Amino acid sequence: MSAHLEDNSSAPPDRWTKNAVLFLAGQTASLFGSMIVQFAVMWYITLDTRSGMALGLFMLAAFGPQGVMSIFGGVLADRLDRKKLIIAADAMIATTTLLLAVLMSVGLTDLWLILTAVAIRSVGAGVQMPTVQALIPQIVPQEHLMRINGIFQTINSTMALLAPAAGAAIYASAGIIAAFYLDVITAIIGIGFLLFVSVPALRVPEEKRGSYRRDLVEGMRYIGSNPVIRWLLVILAVFFLLSQAPAMVISPLLIAESFGTEPWMLAVMQMLLSIGTMLGGFLVATLFAKRSRIGLLLGSAYAVATFTVALGLSPNLWVYYLFTFLFGLAIPAFSAPFMTLIQQTVEPGMLGRVFSYVSIAMTLSTPAGVIIFGPLADITSLQGLLVGSGIALVVVLTLATALPSGRAAIKTAHTNPVANEPETPSPTDAWGRD
Repeated sequence: MSAHLEDNSSAPPDRWTKNAVLFLAGQTASLFGSMIVQFAVMWYITLDTRSGMALGLFMLAAFGPQGVMSIFGGVLADRLDRKKLIIAADAMIATTTLLLAVLMSVGLTDLWLILTAVAIRSVGAGVQMPTVQALIPQIVPQEHLMRINGIFQTINSTMALLAPAAGAAIYASAGIIAAFYLDVITAIIGIGFLLFVSVPALRVPEEKRGSYRRDLVEGMRYIGSNPVIRWLLVILAVFFLLSQAPAMVISPLLIAESFGTEPWMLAVMQMLLSIGTMLGGFLVATLFAKRSRIGLLLGSAYAVATFTVALGLSPNLWVYYLFTFLFGLAIPAFSAPFMTLIQQTVEPGMLGRVFSYVSIAMTLSTPAGVIIFGPLADITSLQGLLVGSGIALVVVLTLATALPSGRAAIKTAHTNPVANEPETPSPTDAWGRD
């Protein structure tokens, strides 16, 4: 399905900066409220039920619908106005949260009710996430995408650092319902900022529009026929499976087993990981903004694999903390170039569907890794698991880059002026309100 951006060349050339600032500010507010609710609900269920089954059901409700809905969310993002779609998804999430707050205020606190609300919020996130990533190239010139993606990564990391502390403070002082109302307020702020963002119209000829099923199949065929996109998605899934999941499952257990059970030990680990990711995002947005996308991505993946092995070989807690920080520092140098390569390589009318599969790979790879490494952590050496997963990631990366398909994908990414340093002005240099 072909599509193009409406030409609005008479608009001021620097309007993209204003649009990007408004968009990032709005998404930051919305993300902050959503993360606070996520932590607050998790703590509420944990403390109220003291049940591992209930917590497992929460995780399933929080991430399962998002993974499934991402498929359809990408199709919607390519068929509908992306700005309005983000607003609708954010409004649905906020309305669900407000309704849950009202119901809990009058004493309706059944677990099924809470999980239903969490699942509906997850559906909204499944629409919102791929649409946000697909909209960014519409408002940001291609030569600035790496910088904006780095800033977005820094924002996400900052929220990951601040949200648990803010959520704990609100939950402890005012209760879970106050966290719900805060999420509604941040959603309203996010929608308000987005209303002032100018988004060039994405025109899809009527004769090119098909059924939802056809659009979905067309997206799969597009990925299958594009060696760069196909290869990048495989690398993404392997990266999350062999690095994020082991670190998530094994790190807390390893600290408790080898270094001590003091709560501050886990808190410092999470803090250093978040600070490292924040700093990494800042470096990508500034120092590394003009570097080769594919080179930065592969360098980061190898660095993360090396630091994973180092975590397993750490002789004491402080060395473990050092490599935790370096692990976090390397993450944005993978994720920001990955998003940039997708945004710069995929044609505008396909971005939503491609990002739906990106969202699925990110959403489902980590739980799959948890399912694999969780039981293994109970029967084998934790240090050995970290070392083994890091080595496995190095082996897979080496094979992936050595295979003909991998070499072709890397060569294409290196030689494609769109996927590296654009030589022609971006179509998003022209603006107009939708």
